[in-house]
This record gives sequence, C-alpha cells and structure tokens, in this order.
Amino acid sequence: MGLVMGTFSVQTKPVTYHKDTADDDFEMTIVCHRPEGLDQLEAQTNFNKRELQVLYRGFKNECPSGVVNEDTFKQIYSQFFPHGDASTYAHYLFNAFDAGHTGSIKFEDFVTALSILLRGSVTEKLQWTFNLYDINRDGYINKEEMTDIVRAIYDMMGKYTYPVLKTDAPKQHVDAFFQKMDKNRDGVVTLDEFILSCQEDENIMRSLQLFENVI
Repeated sequence: MGLVMGTFSVQTKPVTYHKDTADDDFEMTIVCHRPEGLDQLEAQTNFNKRELQVLYRGFKNECPSGVVNEDTFKQIYSQFFPHGDASTYAHYLFNAFDAGHTGSIKFEDFVTALSILLRGSVTEKLQWTFNLYDINRDGYINKEEMTDIVRAIYDMMGKYTYPVLKTDAPKQHVDAFFQKMDKNRDGVVTLDEFILSCQEDENIMRSLQLFENVI
C-alpha cells in the first residue's frame, strides 16, 4: 500500500550521524515540549532509534516548539497541493493524527501514526483509515462522513486533477463504496465491515490507495 508522506520534510536519504545518542537525547530537551525517550518510542513504534532521530530532526525543523497546532499543520500540508484547497482535508487529517484530542500534534502522535501508515499491518492501516473517516468518532462511518472526506480530497487535488472530475464524482464514489461495504444495509459501515470489504475486494484496496497517497 503505497504512501507519500508529505506532511513534514522527512529526510529519506542515507544519513551521516555526527552526534551520539546522548547528544540526541539532550537535544530533545531544549524544545517547549519534550517527547518521550527514544527507547520508549522505539518500543512503541516500528522505527529504530536512528530512524526516530532523523524523523525528530525533520519534525523539529518544521515545528521548533515541539508541537503543531491545526493552523500550522494546514499551512505545511497545503504546500504539497498548490493547485487545490487542502484546508478541509488537512482538518480531518489533523484530527486523525491528534489521537489524544488535545488540539495539537506532538512528535509522539506524529511518529505513532507514521509507523502505522508506513509499517503497520494491513489491518492496522485500515483501522487508521477507518478512524479518519469516522469524523464524529461514534464507531461507524455514515454516508455523510464519507462524502465529506471524499469531497475534501477532490477539492485538495484541484482543477488539475486528471481526468477532469465531474461535480457529482464524490457522491458516485461514496455510493459505490457503500454498496460494497454496508453488508447489512443499515446505512452505516462498521469497522469490521470496512476491514472485511477492503480485504476481500482488490478494487477497493486499489481505490483506498487514492486516499493513502495524499497522506
């Protein structure tokens, strides 16, 4: 499941490390918010300590205070979609990253989500995606929620989307999803229905890459 993580400038080339671990741990104390220790984050994620150091430097370059509020998140994210309006989708994505509902994203929030999206199991990735679509966090996805997310994605892609999309494309997309996912036809999609439908239908899995690729 391909992912393009455009939220922060994270270096992916081979890195030459000039500091030892003690220096890196010390460096992590000078910002307003101090993340959890590298050992603890290594145990909680699928990244090793060296990778976490690189991720942290990228995060701190964009967010010197150690936390990101929603306005800053939107400004950073919109840079990657200059031909569209990314503000609404960035709002939903921010809420998904802000797992503790604190109104800000800490490094721990960022790296935990990134670990799932890049190196989690298929089930973990689908559960994270489900939570993104479950806007009101009631444990279900209804058509209105999915339509809001899909429309936000289309707005973000902008007028240069190819092929050019019809104005009713979001509704058609959502109708197709619900027909396959809402197994008992009760008007909502549960987590189990979502995961089962995605895993058994290759077309849905390919379609979901549209949403993952903008994360």
